[in-house]
Amino acid sequence: MKIKDILGINNARLINGNELAELTFFSKDTRTLKPQDVYVAFKGENFDGNAFLEEALKKGASTGIVSKVDEKIISKYADKNIILVDDTLDFITNIAKLKRAKLNIPVIAITGSVGKTSTKNLIASLLETQYKVLKTSKNLNTKIGLALTLLNYTNEDCIVLEMGMNMAGEIAALSNIAKPTIGIITNIGTSHIGNLGSRQNILNAKLEILEGLNGPLIINNDNDLLHAWYKKNPNYNVITFGINNESDYTAHNITYSPQGCTFSISNHHFMLPTLGQAFIYNALAAYIVGQKLNISIENTRKTLAHIQKVEHRLEIISKNNITIIDDTYNASYDSLALALEVLSHFKTRKIAVLGDVLELGQYSEEIHRQIGKLVINNQIDVIICTGASAKYIYEEAKKKIAQSFYFKDNKEVLAFLKKYLKANDTILIKASHGMNFLEIVNGMLTQDK
Repeated sequence: MKIKDILGINNARLINGNELAELTFFSKDTRTLKPQDVYVAFKGENFDGNAFLEEALKKGASTGIVSKVDEKIISKYADKNIILVDDTLDFITNIAKLKRAKLNIPVIAITGSVGKTSTKNLIASLLETQYKVLKTSKNLNTKIGLALTLLNYTNEDCIVLEMGMNMAGEIAALSNIAKPTIGIITNIGTSHIGNLGSRQNILNAKLEILEGLNGPLIINNDNDLLHAWYKKNPNYNVITFGINNESDYTAHNITYSPQGCTFSISNHHFMLPTLGQAFIYNALAAYIVGQKLNISIENTRKTLAHIQKVEHRLEIISKNNITIIDDTYNASYDSLALALEVLSHFKTRKIAVLGDVLELGQYSEEIHRQIGKLVINNQIDVIICTGASAKYIYEEAKKKIAQSFYFKDNKEVLAFLKKYLKANDTILIKASHGMNFLEIVNGMLTQDK
């Protein structure tokens, strides 16, 4: 893509430089920007990227895309390309659409309440066994991240994109930029229910992926809302996967061990070095994409057997004859349900240390009480809680679980654990990222017994 190809879009004008210059890798962060990158100055409520243009040019950026510029910078960096636009986000979005329209390759888009990032990474790893793959970096799943990902396409064979949202309309916008050829909805849970008002509204928001989709939609058929939607809408091009509900692709013969789990799909046997149904669901979605893109069963088997573990996501740690399940990355009702299911498979004394699930708004008490009931249903032996909303987990759990404890903060929890734990215990530690439960994990790993 040359500068001359994008002039005029969103009133873009070249105020410095060469219109025949090529635009290669796009970056929004001067901290990670590399020489010859294109720096894009985005603006937010409390941030103005235009202020960092000179820093970007000093670091070797070939081009700056800005919505305002100091004349002193123009004269000082006469050898650089500076493009002035009315709105950098609108501009980047529109040129990303242009670039996408020229591509005739598979584009896989993934959304859902939980599991987006891990499913994206697994699918990308699987496809990389036979193709060159471009994927969303880390969890840059907003309009900015998705547009920059598409603009950074060079010569890859396929693209794997993650789509996140906070409000209705956002997935539709992303889908219309990406124009995916395969769509995936991992599940419908309670993340962002405080913004959207109900799980039905969350379902509707996730289904916005259909707006730009040109190909099949792959859904988790065990999810109650997705299952009900699928039954009522048989005319859509849908592929289902599941464990409990018979689906187009169903996982059978599931077994768990300290080394991970084994299962079968379509008479093919696989092993994952991780625990929990969440990873089996990820594997099912990846398997379907692999089959659509002609990935061999042997490459699928090898990829699943060497799945990259994500730090602080159901990470198993052994310390002083105690098994710690570090799931402190983040939390939602759905991820808690899956984590408690993992804990329930252990034959030792099962302890759950749980904190607040944040951003639930008016639904916070109701959902935390439901989590308390999950603790009971999974036959957890000991429940330890801290946090304003986690108190409701404690209040529900203590109705049936004698060993129920509530503390005012993480330090009190850690002090209690140091005295309470004994050999062979298994302990799950989970809360929203804002609760800083990694402090508890690190405290346990540094203690001497």
